[in-house]
Amino acid sequence: MNSPEARASLERLRADLVPGALGALDGAEVAVTGEVARYADYPDHQKRKLPLIVGALLLVTFVMTVWAFRSVVLGLVGIVLNLLSAFASLGLLVLVFQNEWAEGILDFTSTGSIGSRVPLFLFVILFGLSMDYQVFVISRIREARLAGVPTRQAVLQGLSSSAGVVTSAAVVMVTVFASFAALHLIEMKQIGFSLAVAVLLDAFVIRVLVLPSLMLLLGEANWWPSRAARRPPEPERAGTRPVSVG
Repeated sequence: MNSPEARASLERLRADLVPGALGALDGAEVAVTGEVARYADYPDHQKRKLPLIVGALLLVTFVMTVWAFRSVVLGLVGIVLNLLSAFASLGLLVLVFQNEWAEGILDFTSTGSIGSRVPLFLFVILFGLSMDYQVFVISRIREARLAGVPTRQAVLQGLSSSAGVVTSAAVVMVTVFASFAALHLIEMKQIGFSLAVAVLLDAFVIRVLVLPSLMLLLGEANWWPSRAARRPPEPERAGTRPVSVG
C-alpha cells in the first residue's frame, strides 16, 4: 500500500485515468479513495500542518511560562527543554522501530518506518505533561526566591521539595504508556513506547537534572525582567544581620 508502485498507480489514476474518463462531465466531483490514497494523503496533510501545530505549542508554552513566572528567560528555557525532550524521544523511537534489533524484545516486525500519527500524538501529549512538570518545579523555586532566598539556594530547595512528586507522577505515566507497547498494533506500540520514553527522559533527566543545572548557570538572569524575583536577598534572610553605624 505504501510501495513506490502503489504511489505511482495512484498518481496515474488521479492525473490521467480519472480526468480522461470523467473530465468531460460538467459539474462532476470525483475523489479517489482507498488504503493507498489514505497512506499517501494523510502523511502529506500532516506534513503541512505539523509545523503549525508545533509552532502553536511552542508559542503557548512560552506565553504561559512568561505569564506565570514573569520571566522571558524561563519562557525560552521551557521551549528549549521541551524540544530537547521531544527530539530525544523521537530519536529513540526511530532507533528502535526503524531497525530490527528490538523486534524480539518488543515483539514486532519492523516496517522500516514510523506511523504517520505517532509524532503528532507525541508532541501534543508530551508538551502538556512537560508543562505540568516544569510549572511545578519552577513554582517551588520561585516561591523560595520571593521569600528572599538566593537563587542558587532557591533552586536546590525547590528541587528537593518537588523532585519526589514529579518522579512519582512520571512513574505512573510511564507505567500507563508502557502498557500500550504490549498491544499487537504496531502504531499503538510505537505511541506507547515513545510516550513512555519521553516522560521518562523529561521527568528524570530534563526536569530534575538539566533544568536545575541550567538555572544554576543562569543565576539571577533566570528572572529577567521580573524585578520582584531579582531583588537582592534581605540581609536577615541571607544569613547576615545589618550593621548599624554611629
